[in-house]
Amino acid sequence: MIQGSGVIICLFYILGLLLTAVPWGGFCVVILGVAGAIFSRQKRVKQRKIPTKKENSQALTQPLPQSHPISSKVWLAAGIVGLLATFYFQLRVPQPAKNDVSQFVPSNNNNQEQLFIVRGEVLSTPRVTRNQRGQFWLEATQLDEVKSDSSASGTSKGVGGKLYVTVPILQATGLHPTQQVAVTGILYKPQPALNPGGYDFQKFLRQEGTFAGLSGRQMSILDEGKQWGWWKVREQIVRSQVRWLGVPEGPLVSAMVLGSKAVDLPYDIRDWFTTIGLAHALAASGFQTSLILGVVLGLTSRAKRGTQILLGSAALLIFLSLAGSIAPVVRAVIMGFAALIGLGLKRKVKQLGALLIVAVLMLLFNPQWIWDLGFQLSFLATFGLITTATPINNRLQWLPPSIASLISVPIAAIIWTLPLTLHLFSVVSNYSLIVNVLSTPLISIISLGGVMSALASVVSSDIGSTLAFALYYPTHWLIQLVEFFVNLPGKTVAVGSISTGQMLAIYGLLILVLLVNWWQKRWFFAGALALGLIFIPLWHTTNNLFRVTLLASGQEPVVVIQNKGKITLINSGQEETGTLTILPFLKQQGINKIDLAIASNFQPKNGTAWIKILQELPIATFYEYSPTQENNMASLGIQKELQNSKGIYKPLSVGQQVNADSIVVQLLNNKLPILQLQVVNQNWLFVGDIEPTELRQLTTGGIPRPQVLWCSNRLLKELVPALQPQVAIAPSTNLEPKTLSELQQSQTKLFFTGRDGAIQWTPNGQFEAFIQVPENKTSTL
Repeated sequence: MIQGSGVIICLFYILGLLLTAVPWGGFCVVILGVAGAIFSRQKRVKQRKIPTKKENSQALTQPLPQSHPISSKVWLAAGIVGLLATFYFQLRVPQPAKNDVSQFVPSNNNNQEQLFIVRGEVLSTPRVTRNQRGQFWLEATQLDEVKSDSSASGTSKGVGGKLYVTVPILQATGLHPTQQVAVTGILYKPQPALNPGGYDFQKFLRQEGTFAGLSGRQMSILDEGKQWGWWKVREQIVRSQVRWLGVPEGPLVSAMVLGSKAVDLPYDIRDWFTTIGLAHALAASGFQTSLILGVVLGLTSRAKRGTQILLGSAALLIFLSLAGSIAPVVRAVIMGFAALIGLGLKRKVKQLGALLIVAVLMLLFNPQWIWDLGFQLSFLATFGLITTATPINNRLQWLPPSIASLISVPIAAIIWTLPLTLHLFSVVSNYSLIVNVLSTPLISIISLGGVMSALASVVSSDIGSTLAFALYYPTHWLIQLVEFFVNLPGKTVAVGSISTGQMLAIYGLLILVLLVNWWQKRWFFAGALALGLIFIPLWHTTNNLFRVTLLASGQEPVVVIQNKGKITLINSGQEETGTLTILPFLKQQGINKIDLAIASNFQPKNGTAWIKILQELPIATFYEYSPTQENNMASLGIQKELQNSKGIYKPLSVGQQVNADSIVVQLLNNKLPILQLQVVNQNWLFVGDIEPTELRQLTTGGIPRPQVLWCSNRLLKELVPALQPQVAIAPSTNLEPKTLSELQQSQTKLFFTGRDGAIQWTPNGQFEAFIQVPENKTSTL
């Protein structure tokens, strides 16, 4: 399929793309190619040395060598290919054009919202977001600014570029690609991740070639567009399967056939599958293509080989059109075509060579896929199945073959994907292996039946619904199985985010076990080294780190204190803050328990965030200030969750000091939202959005001068000159330029969490912002 020199060049092309994340990465790959050429040349010189008479006589009785070293020219060519790959990556990095709609997003230096009317063509079928809004992609063509009287300005601008659009869900109902629409809303630029472990929305949109979003309020349809497309077929399949199966069984069957990105699968089901380690079941990929090809080739077993190849190719192309051109689907389809080529040539395809060729072809088409998570996990899992599943299966010969296969396949995939998932998500699913083993028969039945139902629904919706209804019990049992394990204690363990070096070291050990006989005989030793690489740094950091992290959490200060293994959490913010900010940060830090939690209730209605946190992590001691009946109602739910985790609930009163080793927390007033925190020798003061009269009481009421001040943007101008802190932190930079300039001229160092991200402090260091000076991580030079 592919010779040694071709393998080297392909690997260097991929390596060149990977090294775009490293400064001077392009030249690093050239140096590696030169080193390979020198080594190869020296090896050839040794082989060509003049033999003695004794060596000549011995050589006559020895067999000829069967392998030939790669020539130095191939290594040099591979190094150049790797360098060119870095330049090619740069050329293909999406950049906004001069007329891109993102160029017209107004700066948010003031608090006024500017409305725009954006006209364009709908590119995708709407999907429901977690906030229950309809989301779709829009190719923008025209932009109008809305006046204060709600009329268009009359100065239309021709624009281009793709927009991430959200609108009220009812307005998105029935929307389909090719429609021309006008959306009135607020243009914005996406934010990067503001906290460690947070979601990088800006990176996601850039990977999609998008640089702005539109939060729509109203939408009108200008033209109905084409009434047929692959979206119509996809819609018919989903409706047919949901018709008699209902929700969530129907969307789950559709997701297992078409992929979760093509179907509105309820988010609780999606989260369950992800948490328990079954996210791959919802991703249209190799399993579905294998089933499709198996069905087509089985039905056409008596037909000519050319007919089988033609029908198999048509089935793969149809599947690609329905599931979408995402990286895992494209890989699976190309691998399917490789199998068809092998069928036509009557030759067995070498899977590893085919996988390498598929990877290079895909990365030639779109080099940005090298950083696509779906691409990475898909190829790693497939590589694991090709190289590792059989050796594991051989070690399980004492089991029946079917059971051994059920165990070896998920183990092989987990081994090769786990280092990457730990690097990105910091969490291990404890029940992943057993759930994969138990669910594989159900997933196979549902996927095969779902494919047959989908094919039938294209011909007749009734027939498709009938076949889908036969899958109700397997689908329902699968959901119950997943729900059972999700509700078990200890379903996940946070081990912290391993560094890139740790991840590469673990993959290096895996490759040694795969290629070197010595390591294969001592695979358990390699496994122990891998575990040590993960847990020894985590243990050392946990038991020696003292750090205060003020998270970027909006209008309420959320503080996490890591004190040599003891964790204190102050405040929780809104529900989204708990699920999208606090929990990801704690998991990224390898935190599985909170020792002390304090709810000062800077803002009302924050009890749901604590409940979300308690459902994921136990809290040993919980202090809460509940000044209103509304807070008391929320605290009932908190107390219930605490009882389930055997935590202790204590009310917090004004003036009461809560001591935790070298940390003291105190609520200073029952009317003014003021919280004082003493950490080591520093005094931190958190001031809520108080009124002017209360502000005068604060500045003249004998409050000790803080080293660190957190307050709302509105209070910065008054409190910084009055209290003169060393550091002042506010949620955002929405200040008048004059005020901002005056504050920057003072002796106080300013941070804005909306701009700088989370702020971290250690006793031996300075304050550090999570978002540092922007760095071009894809730079070739």
